[in-house]
Amino acid sequence: MKKNIALIVGGFSGEAEISYKSAITVFNNVDKEKFNIYTIDINPEGWWYKNDHEEKVIVNKDNFSININNQTIKFDAALMCIHGTPGEDGKLQGYFDMLNIPYTSCNAATSALTFNKRFTVAVASFGGIKVAKSVMLLKNNFNDDIAEIANTLKFPLFVKPNNGGSSIGMSKVNEEQFLIQAIHKAFKEDNQVLIEEFIQGREFTIGVFKVKNKIITLPITEIISKNDFFDYEAKYLGQSDEITPAIVDNQITEQIRNAAKKIYQLLNCRGIVRIDFIYNEQNKEPYMLEVNTVPGQSEASIIPQQVKAFGWSLKEFYTTLIEECFI
Repeated sequence: MKKNIALIVGGFSGEAEISYKSAITVFNNVDKEKFNIYTIDINPEGWWYKNDHEEKVIVNKDNFSININNQTIKFDAALMCIHGTPGEDGKLQGYFDMLNIPYTSCNAATSALTFNKRFTVAVASFGGIKVAKSVMLLKNNFNDDIAEIANTLKFPLFVKPNNGGSSIGMSKVNEEQFLIQAIHKAFKEDNQVLIEEFIQGREFTIGVFKVKNKIITLPITEIISKNDFFDYEAKYLGQSDEITPAIVDNQITEQIRNAAKKIYQLLNCRGIVRIDFIYNEQNKEPYMLEVNTVPGQSEASIIPQQVKAFGWSLKEFYTTLIEECFI
């Protein structure tokens, strides 16, 4: 008997646009012979399933079910495709845990931790992973005094919302006079802002997942941004070159793969996770930038590229993710 799978899309943040694009790729590549797939759109207006006639069917939040033609459909698992809140920060994971419904992402604790960039780099650093030097600002306590920041960190700096992704609200600041503007830009997206020192080097990203307790790394992608850094336009509007697999020495490849596996294990990750690195060639070490626990799956996204370079079809990949969540 085929299992009913809820493809969770939408969200409450600016990343919802990316979620809907990811959902198209995922829906088109899920094995329909093994699974009944229902797209569930969670957005500020409500939780909905849209049927073949474009009619909205409200989701019963008491037990996460829908009613179609007087038949109640309950879900065996949730295929997570929300980037940002509430699908990547642990909120939905906690909800599904209470209903005892499996899902394809990290658990609630790990999702909440990794959504907070400051907490993530702190835990990674404690585990021996190289990270950039940084400070965090809280909106309620910030009075536009940047003197201490300028004295503590070396320019250039990256200023970004502490919670969130897709490089929304992120800036690269080369001089002190532009720092306050970048901070306020980030505060428009979040009440917490992370400021990090720029690490000179090549930018790489790698997908990591687990199958039967074995951690698997996908081929590494090198990102060469046409902009000053890997911002929203570079990620989603074609303003970057993404080379998969990366043309890189075996030593660097192994360093990044080993660091990625260590981070995946250290943070108790599940499902597909994408980890971003800068490889500092002077120190000959990878520095972790951030961990994405619900990485993009659109046609322009990196994970589908890496899966294909790995020699798998997307159908095989999504089948593996779904089946793994039941273990």
